Amino acid sequence: MPLLLAICLGLAVLLSQPQHAQAQTQRKETKPADYRVGDRLPDDRKGAQGYRLIGWDDLMPKGWDPMAAFKGLDLARLQDSDPKAQEALESARRLWDQAPAEKAMSGQKVRIAGFVVPLERRGEQVTEFLLVPYFGACIHVPPPPANQIIHVVAEKPVGGMRTMDAMWVSGTLGLDRTDTGMGVAGYRMRGEAFEAYTRPRS
Repeated sequence: MPLLLAICLGLAVLLSQPQHAQAQTQRKETKPADYRVGDRLPDDRKGAQGYRLIGWDDLMPKGWDPMAAFKGLDLARLQDSDPKAQEALESARRLWDQAPAEKAMSGQKVRIAGFVVPLERRGEQVTEFLLVPYFGACIHVPPPPANQIIHVVAEKPVGGMRTMDAMWVSGTLGLDRTDTGMGVAGYRMRGEAFEAYTRPRS
């Protein structure tokens, strides 16, 4: 996938509002093959005792504009080889890597659904991973902004977790910025509870 197209896809996904599906009694187990690059998880409003349920939009400060680097450009007309496209991509990457976190989230005990990008393992178990808002982020397409990446450090190693698994993750958020090599995370979470995401049946 051309880099400019991938960035545009990331922007489109980032700016689209997640669908708030109502919780259903029937649920469908999901696996990475069930998703396409750019897919976001519907929010089923399922809560967990002691944790505040949040969505990815809650992690972006009001007024922060992920499109700022592309103002005045017609992205549909630019090719990756165009110097203007290269300049815009570099500017966007700098802007996104420095994307501000929402200060009100510091110390909050939250529950959020996303896709997993493992970073550290202990045998077959995962001890650290990135949680990202859409399928393929950091793997098939460039990383999203830092305020859309959570670096999760599990209190206890987690078994059975694969790349791009859809998961509910609960824990305490901090505002520590980390360059993980897979992307710059604007948040760090002490991961306390993990649950496979099940997509509501329509």
